[in-house]
Amino acid sequence: MYWLPFKKLSVVILGSCLNAIAMNCFLIPAQIYSSGFAGVAQLIASVTPLSTGVLLFLLNVPVAILGWMKVGKSFTFYSFLSVAFMSLFLEIIPVNSYADDILLNAVFGGVIAAVGVGFTLKWGASTGGMDIIAMILSRVQDKPVGTYFFTLNSVIILTAGYLYGWEKALYTLVTLYAATRVIDAIHTRHQKLTVMIVTKKADELKVAIYEKLVRGITMIPAKGAFSNEERDMMMIVITRYELFDLERIIKEVDPNAFTNIVQTTAIFGFFRKE
Repeated sequence: MYWLPFKKLSVVILGSCLNAIAMNCFLIPAQIYSSGFAGVAQLIASVTPLSTGVLLFLLNVPVAILGWMKVGKSFTFYSFLSVAFMSLFLEIIPVNSYADDILLNAVFGGVIAAVGVGFTLKWGASTGGMDIIAMILSRVQDKPVGTYFFTLNSVIILTAGYLYGWEKALYTLVTLYAATRVIDAIHTRHQKLTVMIVTKKADELKVAIYEKLVRGITMIPAKGAFSNEERDMMMIVITRYELFDLERIIKEVDPNAFTNIVQTTAIFGFFRKE
């Protein structure tokens, strides 16, 4: 009962540590900027006496309160823990340069940060900040979450280029590209996913999914071509942030179920956003 929350907390702490290492050992010494609120904190820290860790925490407090009310308590709780630990590690880990080559700093900083972010997302949390804001805005405006990530990161890159030269901005793009590729490999880049579950325990799965996710499910009769066994196929559309919970439900209720997860590019009709 307590093993899963412990593992989830451990992954969140590890992800926060990796993000802090990426920033203090690679990105900050080379004046290359991270994505999201971490990049905003870096920019503000460069023109104020406050540190990046303190600013990151302060920026995320109002976001966490909003996320608690609009996104979900469990997701927001672990996301805020991720921010708190990352802020702590940013204060503890000294800022040191380990490479003189700015390209090495950009690539290694992006990859190490992305490993932390990817595993945090895979375990049903996030690194806070822009993740939560983008989810809320996408629900209100019904636009892809990626639109808001792109907008904020564009502001960061343009500001960095204006303040410190366009070469720094271009290397920031290298960092963002490397981070995106690694996150895609570890977790998923898709915001909505269609899950098809072939199972003999459809009734139990329905109850468990409704209790946790409150998502609509389409039931399709299925039959094994070789075995001729009668089964049910359940089709459900979820967000990428719900993937962790759904995977745990399937493993607990029917570990023998066959599950296929595919990208959902568009939805027409009702899709619960709250």
